[in-house]
Amino acid sequence: MHPQLEEQIKKIQTQLEKADIEDARWEARYIIASLLQIELGELSSYTKDLTAQQEESLQKVVAKRCRHFPLDKIFGSRGFYKFDFVVSEDVLSPRPDTEILVEAALEEIQSRPCQKILDLGTGSGCIILSLLAECPHLRGVAIDASVSALEIAQKNASKLGLTQQVKFLHSSWFDEGCVNLWGKDFDIIVSNPPYIPSADILSLTEEVKAHDPHLALDGGKDGLKDYRQIALKAYEALQKGGKIFLEVGIGQAQEVVRIFEKQKFHLCEIRKDYGGIERCIILKK
Repeated sequence: MHPQLEEQIKKIQTQLEKADIEDARWEARYIIASLLQIELGELSSYTKDLTAQQEESLQKVVAKRCRHFPLDKIFGSRGFYKFDFVVSEDVLSPRPDTEILVEAALEEIQSRPCQKILDLGTGSGCIILSLLAECPHLRGVAIDASVSALEIAQKNASKLGLTQQVKFLHSSWFDEGCVNLWGKDFDIIVSNPPYIPSADILSLTEEVKAHDPHLALDGGKDGLKDYRQIALKAYEALQKGGKIFLEVGIGQAQEVVRIFEKQKFHLCEIRKDYGGIERCIILKK
């Protein structure tokens, strides 16, 4: 490795450690590689000196990270499933656990004829766009209550060449008559709604509570208010035999199932995430 790079990595690692950033060595390497627009594995063979402009940019990035600004929000991109998605502070940073929902929905789409999919609370669009990219025959509608989030989702659709497959709508499941706006007879509904109890928001990490939109986090007093509303609207939006795939928080699965069963949904499966937590609920109309 170039001596200057090794020195910079050690310096950045020290700064990050002082700021209580976990995996400081890895993050130091990632920050430099990202600024140089190279892969991590290429650092060892990089032979050029950093320019004055690169060093200045590096200092700005490190200063932000030391204030617990998330790396993906600094660089404006986050890997999810098979793709890189544009992100900002207007959208929830995609999490690996949400890939469980994508994989489950994809299995369903590939197992029976499916034409229409609805994404409730699309955010960056990572869920529906991942599915549409895998299924060119599929057409989707994605809604969000945030205009800023929809702008990010539209950027991602354009980046992935999927603008002809999806329609984005500014809407909320709390809006009167919203199902008429979305359309009906969907084969599949996917959703990762807000599910953090309001009182727990302040206990989240600085990266989340200060840089993810609270609209996408706050699920009300018990974390379940959005599920109650979605259960009402989803039944009307789905065709008979259609399925809904929901992400839920820790310890919420059974209660969310009860909420949907009250609306005549039938439980198909509960899938656990990589940490063994019940994370994805699959229900059928």
